[in-house]
Amino acid sequence: PEAGPHLHRTIQRIKAGGKKAGVALNPATPVEAAVAVIDDVDLILVMSVNPGFGGQSFIESQFDKIARLRALIDASGRAIDLEVDGGIGPDTVAGAAAAGANVLVSGSALFRDPDGLEHAVADLRRRAEGHEPILAEAGFPNETGFSLPTPNFLPLVKLSWRIVYPDYLPTRIRVSSDQRLLEEIIPRKRCKSDTVIRAFTVSDVLGFCRYSWRQTQEVPCMVLPRTNTVKPLPLLRSLTAEDGIPNPSGDPDGDRMEIRPYVPGDSVRNIMWKVYARNRQLNVRLAEKSVFHSRRTVAYLLSSSNDEAAAAVARIALESGVLGEDWAFAADGAEQACDSLPAALEALARSRAIGSAHAYGLDHFLDSAVANAGAHCIVFAGAELAPWLGPLKNTIARYSGQFSLVLATDGLEDIPRPGLWQCLFLADGRKRNKDGENGGSRAELLKLLTELSQLVESTLIVDRKTGLSFDHKLRKV
Repeated sequence: PEAGPHLHRTIQRIKAGGKKAGVALNPATPVEAAVAVIDDVDLILVMSVNPGFGGQSFIESQFDKIARLRALIDASGRAIDLEVDGGIGPDTVAGAAAAGANVLVSGSALFRDPDGLEHAVADLRRRAEGHEPILAEAGFPNETGFSLPTPNFLPLVKLSWRIVYPDYLPTRIRVSSDQRLLEEIIPRKRCKSDTVIRAFTVSDVLGFCRYSWRQTQEVPCMVLPRTNTVKPLPLLRSLTAEDGIPNPSGDPDGDRMEIRPYVPGDSVRNIMWKVYARNRQLNVRLAEKSVFHSRRTVAYLLSSSNDEAAAAVARIALESGVLGEDWAFAADGAEQACDSLPAALEALARSRAIGSAHAYGLDHFLDSAVANAGAHCIVFAGAELAPWLGPLKNTIARYSGQFSLVLATDGLEDIPRPGLWQCLFLADGRKRNKDGENGGSRAELLKLLTELSQLVESTLIVDRKTGLSFDHKLRKV
């Protein structure tokens, strides 16, 4: 209406040219301005910022205007698009769509997304459609938020579906109190995906015919590994501590102690009173001042076929804070190091490859995260002979810092040599747990410890099945 004094005449001239016509309402323009032309326009644009420049914040009062205009459009019975432009971003797109807008314009928010333009568009679309991310933990029932109405209007017809991507997501469907089909998953392994593919099937209850198709939904799906009975690992903190190099300019950290004669200003709490009682000499005992190459702890997860237990232990280490205050984490499949818990958990979930295996990435991680600082590195891995063994040896040989190795398993078993019938019916001659919890061979673990225990500062073995921890000689810690 602000573009000219005769809104009807302008719309008529546009229509006369065979084009569709729309009307734009500035933030201060009331809804009533569109009532007189509701039967003539094809689009109503709500400006949710004052026109002039980009990057402005959404004006909250426009939500009510959008809802009132949607009610006006629905009452007219005409197919009129309701568009919103200005301040549309991750925090406002869902509210605008819920209020009734079906066309959303975004500018600055798309280019602020650190993951790129394509991710920004998909994220805004998902938020506008009301699709919440799927967040789950392996081994437990989780509702995904996806539901469909029960096809009661078609007798003797059954609708079912299952998730085929990501893998290891068994799906079950239950009927809610309001007669909707609710989707529930019980993940077997961790995963991270930006899309979910479902295979739908419509069939008659007698099984004479059926029709199947697949549908892709752009929704993030993240499943974290199940921790079982594994408790927080205080040992990891001691593994990352270093006494450093004695230096008067350093801080009194570490385990080394300094004993010297008492001087004025020393605290009486540090006086060795038992020594004084014997020889009448005042000595004090203080933590020795030292310097460190680096105070940062870095941790990395090596992926392999049976690494769910290692991922669970790494998750506990991250969530319980045993890596200290200054840390960096990454895993095979991660593009960069993470220094925040949400980013680290996402890298942890993404480390299980869906399809082709991830490449060995520890060298790249150390080069980018610590360079030549010589920080202490904790390596999490499955207790099995895996392709990462050789590259890990080379990394330890060339890296100047110290390494601690944390191996995890779902039970140690002395697996006998498989018989003929086992080789025929089992893929590799050993029993497989349907939940992806595969126990490791004690002999295989001992061989792995023989290969690595002399190359690292310390080794810890964690059994996720029992929650127990062992040292490199398999003695309980």
